[in-house]
Amino acid sequence: MADDVLLRAQGVRKSFGAVEVLKGIDLEVRQGQVVSLIGASGSGKTTFLRCVNLLEEHDGGEILLDGDPVGYRVEGGRRRRLSETAISAQRARIGMVFQQFNLFPHLTAEENVMLGLTKVLNKPKAEAREIATHWLGRVGLAERRGHYPYQLSGGQQQRVAIARAVAMEPRLLLFDEVTSALDPELVSEVLGVMQGLAESGMTMLVVSHEMLFVREVSHHVVFMDQGRVAQAGTPEAVFGNPESERLRSFLGRFHGMFGMV
Repeated sequence: MADDVLLRAQGVRKSFGAVEVLKGIDLEVRQGQVVSLIGASGSGKTTFLRCVNLLEEHDGGEILLDGDPVGYRVEGGRRRRLSETAISAQRARIGMVFQQFNLFPHLTAEENVMLGLTKVLNKPKAEAREIATHWLGRVGLAERRGHYPYQLSGGQQQRVAIARAVAMEPRLLLFDEVTSALDPELVSEVLGVMQGLAESGMTMLVVSHEMLFVREVSHHVVFMDQGRVAQAGTPEAVFGNPESERLRSFLGRFHGMFGMV
């Protein structure tokens, strides 16, 4: 395994009942890369993220983080689930920002960011508050750290959620359509924060329909179709040379956004 490969998926499969949602996903994310998953709704993008973060259990294949299998060990040819302690330790190395903000309504922005630092990482409150203040400042919310979620716009709440995830110093940060619940005028402020994280070297795996953002920020783009990786490569290759009618049709939804469409 190359030293800079942070996440590697090999033949990952996942079914819900009789429906196979992931049909053998192979994917790599290298240290410092932004890898974006694109594709129509129902193509398996979010399910794959949830398998990476152990919110769903994959049925086959292997997901490796820093070379360590995520969630399972293979012993004697059989998959055995790791202990809850080991799984919690793995989850702590992976941050995730969801479509919904999932902030605690009774906690301020600062307290929402502090919570994981004190409860999971066992940091003293003073240190946790210092870290929370730093990251809220980084996402442009230093003056609103004492505000409760209901006092913040949707874009501001999502930026608090990003600060909360990054403050835990994850090895890998997952973003699942984090702008989909926002009013259009609030999307750019969240994408700006994500772009800043990318430029700082944060390793990110992103599911997004914001195609201009994907093309500008990503190092690698993966087009998923019906539970498979249909095409993957640089943004220039994926957007500039779609190899299948499915990808051409998908990009056609963003007509006028790209010269090749």
